[in-house]
Amino acid sequence: MLPEIRSEEYLFSVPKFDVAKEDIEDFDNELRAFHANFSDCFSRSESRDHFYNYMVGQFSTLERKSIEPIALAVENGKIRPMQHFVSKVAWDDERILYKYLIMVNEDIGHPDGVAIFDETGYQKKGDDSIGVAKQYCGTLGKVENCQVGVFAAYASPYGYALLDKRLFIPEQWFSEDYALRRKKCELPEDITFKTKPQLAVEMLKEISGQAQIPFKWVLADSIYGNSPEFIEAVEEYPHLHYFVSVPSDTLCWLHVPITRIKEYKYKGQLRKKTVLDSAEKNPITLASLAKSLSSFYWYRRKVSEGTKGPIEYEFTKKRIVLSKNGKPDREVWLIIKRTIEASPTYSYFLSNAPISIRLPTFVWLSGLRWPIEQCFEETKTELGMDHYEVRKYRGWHHHMLTCMLAHFFLWHLKIRLGKKSTSYYAVAA
Repeated sequence: MLPEIRSEEYLFSVPKFDVAKEDIEDFDNELRAFHANFSDCFSRSESRDHFYNYMVGQFSTLERKSIEPIALAVENGKIRPMQHFVSKVAWDDERILYKYLIMVNEDIGHPDGVAIFDETGYQKKGDDSIGVAKQYCGTLGKVENCQVGVFAAYASPYGYALLDKRLFIPEQWFSEDYALRRKKCELPEDITFKTKPQLAVEMLKEISGQAQIPFKWVLADSIYGNSPEFIEAVEEYPHLHYFVSVPSDTLCWLHVPITRIKEYKYKGQLRKKTVLDSAEKNPITLASLAKSLSSFYWYRRKVSEGTKGPIEYEFTKKRIVLSKNGKPDREVWLIIKRTIEASPTYSYFLSNAPISIRLPTFVWLSGLRWPIEQCFEETKTELGMDHYEVRKYRGWHHHMLTCMLAHFFLWHLKIRLGKKSTSYYAVAA
């Protein structure tokens, strides 16, 4: 069920994907025209053919959309050459992505667009695939042997699409014990360990630096919202405003606390440090703040339509000062959402939006992470995003890139046709 928020409470609504097979008169020629945009990204005609055939397989009705079934199903397909193409051949990935972002902007770009950062997991057997490890897999909701990809998505009044991707490689993969596995998976030597927020920062800077996609809002869950590095990266761009989830134990004050300079000696040297004034109280957790608020401050709002009627929550917003190492940090908006029941559950969000932003905008933003989740669901269930069996670093990135392109191609058809239809579809290889 996708949110259908009331019109007076959002800047825009994000449409659902709804192209049906009968809407497409000549799918093959449509796809070939789409691929022609990337012909100069490959040095050989054989690579262009593999690129096209691989995506044909992703659109097929095959139960398993990995390289071998695709190669056997498409016309003139060969398993080993296609495996070599996906995992070994050098593509001009940067040029493909650059062209792709231009196309995304042409179809769904909007000045008030939203960039969304999130990760998704891919369960794997064995330990030979690049980056595989026992780690939390959001898809399964538990720790499992898997790979994890960090993605950036885009949403606007015209649709949604994935913009970029990074493979999260756990820290143990950079130890000496994994040297042989790194070599087998052909991990480039200049790749170093990066946290998920650091990977998101990389993508944010690249997307912003290329200036191909206009957006105003940055959304992310608590993994990123709790990362100073991610928040600081967003704040480097004055036109961007973040709206991020944070944990309940985040510390804050409701006003800017008074501080003073305290002098002290360390190894015979006189030093100074900033401390709270003795009259000031210690910071409190967001959970404590939320439970202390009178019902006067809570606003009931409908966020979507459920099968049993409207889905409603209560919201409030407060200006707070965050605590960092026991000292006052930045002043931000705190937005709290709670369920409507005797023992409510709470969700917490922070935003650096201007002081003039009203609660309805925050209510809208609180339900706007679904487009990236929908991208994951659609690319996995319909395009074989999680069917891959490649083990090498390059192969993972190539597979994910083709999934991103294939998903957007369907959105392009929807926008070009300008039709409303009812279902997703697949075409025979």
